[in-house]
Amino acid sequence: MSTHETMNRTLPLAGVCVIEIGHSLAAPYAGMILGSLGAEVIKIESAEHGDYARDWGPPFVDGAAALFHAVNHGKQSIAMSLSNPDEAQALRELIARRADVVLQNLKAGGTEKYGLGGEQMLGMKPSLVYCNLGAFGTAGPLRDKPGYDPLVQALSGLMSFLGQPGEPLSRIPVSVNDMGTGLWAAIGVLAALFRRQATGAGEVVSVSLYETAISWAGIQIADYLASGVLPGRWGSGTAAIVPHQAFECADGTIMVAAGNDRLFRRLCDVLAIPAIADDARFVTNGARVSNRVELIDLLHVEFAKRGAAHWLDALDRAGIPCGPIQTIDQVVQHEQTKALDLLRTTDDGAATIVGVPISFGGARPAHTGVTPKLGEHNHLLAKTPLETS
Repeated sequence: MSTHETMNRTLPLAGVCVIEIGHSLAAPYAGMILGSLGAEVIKIESAEHGDYARDWGPPFVDGAAALFHAVNHGKQSIAMSLSNPDEAQALRELIARRADVVLQNLKAGGTEKYGLGGEQMLGMKPSLVYCNLGAFGTAGPLRDKPGYDPLVQALSGLMSFLGQPGEPLSRIPVSVNDMGTGLWAAIGVLAALFRRQATGAGEVVSVSLYETAISWAGIQIADYLASGVLPGRWGSGTAAIVPHQAFECADGTIMVAAGNDRLFRRLCDVLAIPAIADDARFVTNGARVSNRVELIDLLHVEFAKRGAAHWLDALDRAGIPCGPIQTIDQVVQHEQTKALDLLRTTDDGAATIVGVPISFGGARPAHTGVTPKLGEHNHLLAKTPLETS
């Protein structure tokens, strides 16, 4: 038995086959999660151009964008044209023979057009777990509208409370809705596989970027529905806890999270302003939120008197959550990142990626595999003699 097979046998999804009819980020991210947990993931790509994300660079590594490696390592690639009836039929047969799970994020109605929709495939294979990853969900006036993460950030309201007051609107520079939808897809698939163990029946799971974005805004929406007040823009801070934000020191910026009254009192002691903790304007978190501007201005004055290293040391000794604002080069070299063994290299040494943020029995899933070339595994479409007989 190969090392690859040995590692996969120890992972929770060993023996599960996933067909990923996906491109860009949401479905590939879901496929990467399932693959990292031990599933075999077969990626279906356009024979004409492959997954668009192959070209989403620079930087490029071994002929594909680094982004593509990050979410497609360890998969197999079949290149085909779904508009070709013979090739679409070959894919339907592959799913019927091999697949436990199908992930798809084509535009609305795309898979149905080729006879590969959820209900169509469950008709062929009732035990199949089929997951749609859409832009705006399966109902409503926007159900057929195409969408990418920045558009959904705008339409969902996320952008409306991001950034500093008075600054131009900006988006979260991480594709939180694509990746979040991939996470919800993986959760839904795992739940459906768990139920299948008891019933033997598969089902259609549906997730979308818009629903994911609305869920990210769940606290702000609950606050608005309770108060009628729109969420503010607090920069590095947060609406309901003060002080809980970045502060400028004499030589740099640090993050401080004094999330309760006890921690706030300790912070005042560290800053040598203990009387502030007993000031009626600041004595409780609710009071501090109501008097945010006055308090933050006062704290900024104190933090500016000393350097970042001084304050971080003093805050750590007082048990107050704090830290520097690190850049990515600092993050990848940080001893905490190294200790957690988060950075992994593909088996061929071509690319370094971030491993899945989960461990089993204290060990992170080790399998990364390699990033497939376009169409490298087209032979998987052919039936074996055993399957033909």
